[in-house]
Amino acid sequence: MNEFEFCIIASGLDPKSEDFEQRFYDAGCDDATVSFQKGRIIVDFTREARSIDHAIVSAVRDVEAAGARVDRIEPDPLVSLSDIAARTGMSRAAMTQYSKGQRGRDFPAPVARVTSDSPLWDWAAVARWLFQNDKIDRGTVIEAAALRAANAAIEAHETRLQQVLQRCLRSCEKSLGKKAA
Repeated sequence: MNEFEFCIIASGLDPKSEDFEQRFYDAGCDDATVSFQKGRIIVDFTREARSIDHAIVSAVRDVEAAGARVDRIEPDPLVSLSDIAARTGMSRAAMTQYSKGQRGRDFPAPVARVTSDSPLWDWAAVARWLFQNDKIDRGTVIEAAALRAANAAIEAHETRLQQVLQRCLRSCEKSLGKKAA
């Protein structure tokens, strides 16, 4: 079993309710910390599971069993250069150089705030590029792909989250397998 860390951002329950935290515990979220911030329920998991898709699906099921509505899963799939540096343990300066093509070629283009001073990148695309350039491990790419797919499925109100994630992970594994050793 592996441990996976992520947060589920949810809504739909009254945090002032006497049984607010107990509902999550009783529903299987005994491996999470529950809080309420900025009008949202934050369920911060450290979940043991055989794979990231099983961790996500079981956590979503448990949060929903507590009576909450899952809005999204974090860490956020959109990242700044500072976020990328923090997630990889590399410096912000190195990330800036990568993004400008000074330390590598074909770094992914930003996907949001493209014309601003603080653009955002798709973490899954950046993670794949970093893996292909031997900067991060395969598991990080797979987790990034799973979180992106899970959030897309949640946003689309997809009811078959497990199948969506399994397809995504098979595709991700297959594409990563093509990288030369």
